[in-house]
Amino acid sequence: MYAVAEELVIRPDAAPGPLDNPLKGWCPYTDAGEITQPYSMVFQYVPWSRLEPREGEYRFKEWEDESWNVARAKGKHIIFRVYIDYPKLPSGMPDWLVRKGVKLRPYRDHGGGLAPDYDDTRMITAMESFIAALGRRYNQNPRVAFVQLGMLGFWGEWHTWPIGKLYASPDTERRIVDAFRKAMPDKSLMVRYARDYAGRQPWIGFHDDMFPQDTDNGEDWSFLAGLRTSGRTENWKTAIVGGEMVPNEARDWLEKNFDQSGKMVQASHFSWIGPYCPALERKTNDEFRHRSEELIRMMGYEFRLTEIRTQDAINSGETLSVQLRGLNQGVAPFYYAWPLNLCLLDTDGKVVKTFQTDVDIRTWQPGSFAESANVQIDVPPGDYLLGIGIIDPWTGQPAVQFANQFPKVNRWSILSSLQVTKEN
Repeated sequence: MYAVAEELVIRPDAAPGPLDNPLKGWCPYTDAGEITQPYSMVFQYVPWSRLEPREGEYRFKEWEDESWNVARAKGKHIIFRVYIDYPKLPSGMPDWLVRKGVKLRPYRDHGGGLAPDYDDTRMITAMESFIAALGRRYNQNPRVAFVQLGMLGFWGEWHTWPIGKLYASPDTERRIVDAFRKAMPDKSLMVRYARDYAGRQPWIGFHDDMFPQDTDNGEDWSFLAGLRTSGRTENWKTAIVGGEMVPNEARDWLEKNFDQSGKMVQASHFSWIGPYCPALERKTNDEFRHRSEELIRMMGYEFRLTEIRTQDAINSGETLSVQLRGLNQGVAPFYYAWPLNLCLLDTDGKVVKTFQTDVDIRTWQPGSFAESANVQIDVPPGDYLLGIGIIDPWTGQPAVQFANQFPKVNRWSILSSLQVTKEN
C-alpha cells in the first residue's frame, strides 16, 4: 500500500478462494450421511405428489419445514428438482390426477416404476398449473439457488431410455419449458439436455448428471456434443451449468483421472457438482482433499481484486471514488445481480453506514474486470474502516468472499482506513 498525492493505491495479496463461497462448489444430498468437506448448497429431490397431494392444495411450507431445516441444510442455499417418475421409488404422481383418468404405464428397466402419460391433456394442464404455483412460491425466494425443470422422464431427467415410447412429445416438452420460463423469470433454470425446443433457448442452463465420464466422451449423445449440436455452447455466460458426478466414483475422478475432471470443468464451465459429489466420500486422504479443493476453486467464479484506488481522507459530505480492478479466475460468472456494497465501520468494527453501488457482478466473466463506484460520505467526522462486500439477499450480509488476504470484520473485506474530516 502506498499513497500518491491524495490517491491511495492498494494492491492486495492473493489468497486461495474460499471453499464455501455461495452458489458454487459441492451441492450434496442432506440424507446420504456425513458431509466431509465445506459446501454452500444442498440438493433436494421432491415428488410432485408431496407438494400437491390434492388438486390446488400446495404443501410447499410443509416440505420446507421438513427438508430445508435439517441440520445439514442449515444456512445453505437450495437446488431442487421435482420428479414424477423415479425408478425404484414410489410414484410421484398425485393420486387425484390418476383418479381423473391419466394412465400410469409400468416398466421394469432401472428397477421398475410407473411412467405417466405425459401427453394426456389433463396431465399437461395440471403440470402447467403446478409449475405456476412453484413460481409464485420460489421465483423470488432468495434461498433458492437454481431450479432444475425435472417433471418429465425417469428421475425428471427428460428421457425414458431405453423405452422411448414412454416419454413426452416435443410439444409437451415445449409447454413445460415455457411454463417454467413464465413462472420463474428471475431464476436461473436448468434442463438435462440441449435438444429440441429446450436446445433452442438462449436463456436456459443445463445439468450433466454423468460428470465427467460422459461430459465429452466422443459420442454424439454426450453432454457437450449436445450443446455443440444445438449451438448452446455459450449459454454458460448467462445461465448456470452444473450437475452430478458419476455416482460413487469420486475417488477415481479425483485421483487417477483428475486431469480429465479438470478439463471437463473448464470445457463445460461447470459451477457446481451434486447431489453425489466428493464431499460425501468418507475414506479420503490428503491427495483427495487437495484435489477437491483445487476443483472447487476452478468451478464457477473466483473473484480476486488486483488493485483498488481510493483516498485515505475526505471531508464529510463529499463524494468518495473507489476504483476496482480484478480477475475472475474461475470458469463461469456469477448468475445473479447480488449487490456490491461499500461500507464504513468504526474502529470497534460496528457498521456505521453501507453504500450500494450500481456495479453488476454478473458482468465479471472469466478474465479481467474493472469497476468504479462513487458514494457520498455523509457520516460524522472520525476515523473509519472502508469495507467491501457482495451481499446475499437471503441473509442481507456479505457472502461472496474474494481470493485475497483482506482483513475481515463481520465478513466485510477491509480495503483501507478512511479519515473523515469536518466539511470546510
